[in-house]
Amino acid sequence: MTRSDRPTWKELLARGEPLLLPCAHDALSARLIERAGFSAYSIGGFPLVGARYGLPDIGLVGYGEMSAGMRDIIAATGLPVLVDGDDGYGDAKNVARTVHGYETMGASAIFIEDQRAPKRCGHMAGKEVIDARVMAEKIRAAAAARRDMFLIARTDARAVHGLDEALRRAELYLNAGADGLFVEAPQTVEELARIGAAFKGVPQLANMLEGGRTPILSPDELYRLGFAMVAYPTTLIFRIARTIEKALADLKRGTLAIENEGVDFETFKDITGFAQWAQVECSGGGESS
Repeated sequence: MTRSDRPTWKELLARGEPLLLPCAHDALSARLIERAGFSAYSIGGFPLVGARYGLPDIGLVGYGEMSAGMRDIIAATGLPVLVDGDDGYGDAKNVARTVHGYETMGASAIFIEDQRAPKRCGHMAGKEVIDARVMAEKIRAAAAARRDMFLIARTDARAVHGLDEALRRAELYLNAGADGLFVEAPQTVEELARIGAAFKGVPQLANMLEGGRTPILSPDELYRLGFAMVAYPTTLIFRIARTIEKALADLKRGTLAIENEGVDFETFKDITGFAQWAQVECSGGGESS
C-alpha cells in the first residue's frame, strides 16, 4: 500500500469492525505488521522509548527524540498509523507544532493526553493530570493545527480522580474539537462498559496492555462495548525482548538453537525488500552489454 491510495482514518473506522492496532517500536516491526495483513497500526511511546533508547516511559524523551524514531517507522510502510503525541511536549503552541510535525511525516491519527509533565506510561503509578480547561485549550490548538489528521483526546484522570472525572473531561475534550476519545486505564469490565456507553457514536480507543490495569478482552467484545479501536502497545515488544533473552542465553552456552525459533536468511531478505532494491541496482547501475 502506498500513501496515495491508503484509506483515511475515518474510512477505516467506517468499515463496521474493530480496528486492530498492533504497536510498532521500529521500522522492522512496522514492516512485519504490514506483511501480516493489518490495515493500520500504532506507534506508542512506551515501546519506542524502550526499544530505541533503552529507557522507561517516564518523560525522559522529548519531541525531537521521539519524532526521529517516529519518522523512521512511518517511512517503512504505507499503512495508516496512529501516533502517540504524549502531552504535546508543552503548552498549546507546542501541541500545534507536534501535530503539524507528525502529520507532515505521514501520520493519519494522533492522541494527545492530559498528564502533567513529566508524563509516564498510562498504567504506571504516580500520574498527575493538568487542569481540564488547559487540556481543552491544547485540544483546540491541535484541531486548528491539523489538516486531515484524526485527533483523539486521551485522559488519564481515571487513576487520579476517578471515572466520573475522566468521563467529564472526555466530554469537555470532545467539545473542544477531538474526533475520538481514549479514557486510559479503566480497571474493570464494568468500567469499560460504562465508558463505551457514555459516548455512543464517538470512536473510542481501548488499550490492551499485558500486565496493565485494564482487563484484556477480545476485539469483538470491546467493539460490542463501544470501542472502535483496539491498541496493543506492548504485545510485540514484550515478546521480542523475551526472544532476545533466549537467543543470548543460547549464545552464552555456545549454541545456535535457531531452528524453528527464528526466520531464515531468505525470509529476512524478503521482509526487508531485498529483491526490490536488487532490481533497482541492476536496472540503474550496471554496464550495458
